[in-house]
Amino acid sequence: MDHTATDLPSAAPVRVLLVDDQALLRSAFKVLVDSEPDMEVVGEASDGAQAVELVRRTRPDVVLMDIRMPGTDGLAATRMISADPELADVRVVMLTTFEVDEYVVSALRAGASGFLGKGAEPDELLNAIRVAAAGEALLSPAATKGLIATFLAQGGGADPATAAASAGSHAQRLAALTVREREVLVHVAAGLSNDGIAGRLEVSPLTVKTHVNRAMAKLGARDRAQLVVIAYESGLVRPRAE
Repeated sequence: MDHTATDLPSAAPVRVLLVDDQALLRSAFKVLVDSEPDMEVVGEASDGAQAVELVRRTRPDVVLMDIRMPGTDGLAATRMISADPELADVRVVMLTTFEVDEYVVSALRAGASGFLGKGAEPDELLNAIRVAAAGEALLSPAATKGLIATFLAQGGGADPATAAASAGSHAQRLAALTVREREVLVHVAAGLSNDGIAGRLEVSPLTVKTHVNRAMAKLGARDRAQLVVIAYESGLVRPRAE
């Protein structure tokens, strides 16, 4: 029997959980997300504790998580999600404002896959969801990279002893990387995609993906976002003075 294109199963929509203490903002995000054929809202939460409970119950692909909320905030909720092995496939995108940029690195350390400003355009928000669902990190814009570099240079909010211990641990693990894996890591930290890195190194994107995956395994990184943090914290990549 012949099958037309319409008979073929379509890819499952990206499942999204919205977390924000402002009901109006959640409603706006829900209308936007549900208007897209390739994604759907599977739940809403008004604080971090409720978010973690809903994540465990609904298993979303992507969580849009506000950083500052009453009670359990977004950072604490993200730490709980990333610490649960059963939720390893859940990606968290932190929603932030310019006033709370100092939380960005803390969010990445907590296990977030990236962050997005609340003032982002609708298309940016939808793209962020798709990028996160695909396992990429939302770290490409130059302003974002500069921000991360600045705060990591200042310790990223960590106390000196913790920052020093973390740097030492990362540097030790970097020794396990091959020369090529370290080279790829530097490009990942610069915000390049696999295709972009492939062009720079004159290899295939598949080869780059293999190097990235091996680097993540050796460094114990959850995703590309954490690779960026490790690259800076270990001293492999240093912030450039603007």
